[in-house]
Amino acid sequence: MDFTHFDEQGNARMVDVSEKDVTRRVAQAEGTIAVSAEVMEAITSHTVKKGDVLTVAQVAGIAATKRTADLIPMCHPLALNNSEVTFEVNEEKGEIRATCRTVTDGKTGVEMEALTGVSTALLTIYDMCKAIDKRMVIRDIHLVAKSGGRSGDFRF
Repeated sequence: MDFTHFDEQGNARMVDVSEKDVTRRVAQAEGTIAVSAEVMEAITSHTVKKGDVLTVAQVAGIAATKRTADLIPMCHPLALNNSEVTFEVNEEKGEIRATCRTVTDGKTGVEMEALTGVSTALLTIYDMCKAIDKRMVIRDIHLVAKSGGRSGDFRF
């Protein structure tokens, strides 16, 4: 079996995408954070001392998509056409679902950018609310869909 991130001598390398076609590439990822009723109330009533939790988490997630190559060693730096982070708050379940959608016209996909955006948004929620309750649980971070490129479309 050949590994794409290692050369013949076993040295780590970035995959060469020089010969690949530029195509529109879109990825969407999501994940959830479970929070206590106290944390949910503080988030929805905008009383968290650190500020507007979901707005800060949204900005953090978008910023993270643009820095993915700085965090994941073999990722290519990408010029993103768009990066969106949204939240779905379910007060009854005590959950907030984060979704990140990324778009580029390039030679490699944006799945890692979408996953990094979701992860960072959820971590930001945790960071901003940990003084209230540290028992929050981040879970189910996964790729929902991707399109473009040689491997084609994917839906979870």
